[in-house]
Amino acid sequence: MTPAMQPLGARNISEWSPGAPPDGSGHVMSVSGSRVSIMLPRRHAADPSTLRATVGRFLGIRVGTVIQVGVVTNVSLETNPAPRDQDFISAAQIDLIGEIHGHGTVAARFNRGVTDYPAIGDPVITIGPDELRLIFNVSGAGVVDVGTLQQNTALAAYVNVNDMLSKHFAILGTTGVGKSSSVAFLVDQVTRVRPDLRVLILDVHNEYGRCFGPRAQVLNPANIRLPFWLFNFEEIVDVFFAGRPAVEEEVDVLAEVIPLAKAAYAQYVGAADRSGGRDPEAGPVRYTADVPLPYRIVDLVSLLDARMGKLENRASRMIFHKLIARIESACNDPRYAFMFENANVGGDIMEEVLSRLFRLPINGVPVSVIQLAGFPSEVVDALVSVVCRMAFDLGLWSDGHDPLLVVCEEAHRYMSADKTAGFGPTRRAVARIAKEGRKYNVFLGLVSQRPAELDATILSQCSTLFAMRLTNDRDQELLRSSVSDTAANLLSFLPSLGTGEVFAFGEGVSLPTRFKFRTLPAHLLPRSEITGPNGLDTNPAETDPSLGAVIQRWRGLARQKAVTGEAARTPSPGIVPPPQPVRTLDPDRYKLLKKPIEAGAAGGGFPSQFSR
Repeated sequence: MTPAMQPLGARNISEWSPGAPPDGSGHVMSVSGSRVSIMLPRRHAADPSTLRATVGRFLGIRVGTVIQVGVVTNVSLETNPAPRDQDFISAAQIDLIGEIHGHGTVAARFNRGVTDYPAIGDPVITIGPDELRLIFNVSGAGVVDVGTLQQNTALAAYVNVNDMLSKHFAILGTTGVGKSSSVAFLVDQVTRVRPDLRVLILDVHNEYGRCFGPRAQVLNPANIRLPFWLFNFEEIVDVFFAGRPAVEEEVDVLAEVIPLAKAAYAQYVGAADRSGGRDPEAGPVRYTADVPLPYRIVDLVSLLDARMGKLENRASRMIFHKLIARIESACNDPRYAFMFENANVGGDIMEEVLSRLFRLPINGVPVSVIQLAGFPSEVVDALVSVVCRMAFDLGLWSDGHDPLLVVCEEAHRYMSADKTAGFGPTRRAVARIAKEGRKYNVFLGLVSQRPAELDATILSQCSTLFAMRLTNDRDQELLRSSVSDTAANLLSFLPSLGTGEVFAFGEGVSLPTRFKFRTLPAHLLPRSEITGPNGLDTNPAETDPSLGAVIQRWRGLARQKAVTGEAARTPSPGIVPPPQPVRTLDPDRYKLLKKPIEAGAAGGGFPSQFSR
């Protein structure tokens, strides 16, 4: 037995007997499941290190040839006179977490769980550096050094990347505890161990653009293109109605005309498909509002105009008129140019968009950072929904050929515990990744400062939790219910954790571990960038600080100037830009809108609020 493994204050365990402990060694007083109560002797000045048992420290209990390992969760002063007469002055609670077999031999190993519980009077021993190294050292492929142990800063803390990714993970902590720095470091290490992995970071505060140097691409409204036809029906409705509740009658009309607009565009490119694009034996294409097939806004509006021209009822026509106005308003808003640029030109650029967004192929740049702070706030939910939905669908239809990790910052904004809050399609898209993504190599990493506000169903799918300092009681209670390990009592330490310190639980670590994350070099640490509302790089040294320039960026005019002079995007090869139909508006369109409603004419199958 090494000196580090000697009993507390003892040198000859064989001479110990209950009631007459040698040299004041600690021993077991009671056992209740995985929790053990021990008595500790008075601290002696001659060898103080062997007697110091504090909360969070590991201690061992020798049971035959096995050393059972536990963590101290409570220490109290012993007031019972009988133990004090034997020089036992304090009591402690230990949560057992595993055991060491073959200690002192080359075959020594640590196993989670307990096979044989201690008995009353079994001696308590300290756990030294050699034992800590045996407990926390994880070997094998996909293991990374992420920090230093709190019990001994000379020892490294390890995370198994493959186990962490395969069942998702979450990093939780209040503001200012180092979450962003920890996320950046973890993503950097993960991409180095898994060169086949691509990472997509949904960056709410534009913090991560500088963290990965040339190994990351930064996407914002100035350089991303996400065509409107890639949005499914619920997402495009949310865009047209600017995040406000939709009008049911207008939604019904839109559901009818979008498939017709897709069919109209397909007629123009049918010749190109027959000449080598589509398999002629593949059968007819079914057009629905959700299938990501191109169509043009001009075709959509022309179909609405044609239908409106056949109506004489003012209330009915008003529905079409309002819907056309919403569509044209969104298309003409310069802030939405990333969606509606060349909306009337056409061209199937889905392959180009997916290749850029999800890094296919990687080409030495495995990370994509989408800076959400520059997008219009009313479409951010729809944007997150379409990106997460396409990430899952890409994994599904490629049979998981290209592994992808989606990191969602401020996850509680999109996956609220309140089912009535937020955007339903966003919640469903993220939940689908959480529940089924691992089957298709699509993994999820959640980052949040308010775990109590997160959807519990989604959080429960994260099998590795990195819990940083949390002071809110509801947050701590949620985490406590999510951790099935016997060391869940460690969560009571969360309010006192230092900056960068973390408790790690679950599949990615060998056992519940308290450690401090390493950090990236100072020039790569996350820092919120000064950006305009359009995501443009607004370096203070290069940006006009005048109020007029600020208003231009606010209105989206800065983006228009930034793209002026660029070459127009060319349509997909083999497809000739189809001619745009001439919109022949009914000359009586606006006259009819101003006509008074005749008695009984407001029926038409539409609600009476449109008959005013």
